[in-house]
Amino acid sequence: MDIRAEFGKRVRELRARSGISQEWLAERAGLDRTYISGVERGERNISLLNIDKIAAALNVSIEYMFSSERFSSNLAYVKKDFEVPFLERFKYHIDSGNKILTFQVHGLLTGENVDDMSRTLLGIASEFPEGELSIFVDHREMKASDGEPVVYSPEVAERAVRFQQNVISCGKQAVVLCNSEFMVHQMNFVTTVSGIRHKATHLYGKDREMVSQAYALLGVSGNELIQPLK
Repeated sequence: MDIRAEFGKRVRELRARSGISQEWLAERAGLDRTYISGVERGERNISLLNIDKIAAALNVSIEYMFSSERFSSNLAYVKKDFEVPFLERFKYHIDSGNKILTFQVHGLLTGENVDDMSRTLLGIASEFPEGELSIFVDHREMKASDGEPVVYSPEVAERAVRFQQNVISCGKQAVVLCNSEFMVHQMNFVTTVSGIRHKATHLYGKDREMVSQAYALLGVSGNELIQPLK
């Protein structure tokens, strides 16, 4: 095994599932685009310092760069990923008795989609006293048209910070079902930036166990919208 080629493949797949270019990754990491290109082709004997820079740019830990979790290197956030209208892929439900606002997204988000969700869900959240409403989010089916998991694009992550500051910051807690360890890392980063990390729990694992853990955190035995996948 050529460790340089394997690491280059890893960088390429994480970049691709974030829908970002080599140029964007290079700029965020403070490196030259040709250097990133060389890393992805397995031509660079990359230093630990630059591994740390790339990991930080992707919002993951150095340890995760060497995780066994692997993805397709197909670029996400391309036109065919948005052929199904957003309103057909976004569902929400309010459990007034348990004070839980639930929503789920199938497929990918755009920045505009996040803003639309924010307006809709903020209207619901504002009807509850501050600190009483729990938010339950299902991102298990956040996948590209190739069926592979994705994480937020930079634009979506930026809008998600504002969404969380508007909707979740005034709530009791947020529990998020993630599609991968990669998403857990990114959600930890986004909630830290938005200032709600202490209120947010991001779960990933065996589906039934993950959903059961979410129910326990929310103090319920089930949910009308979010259930274990069959």
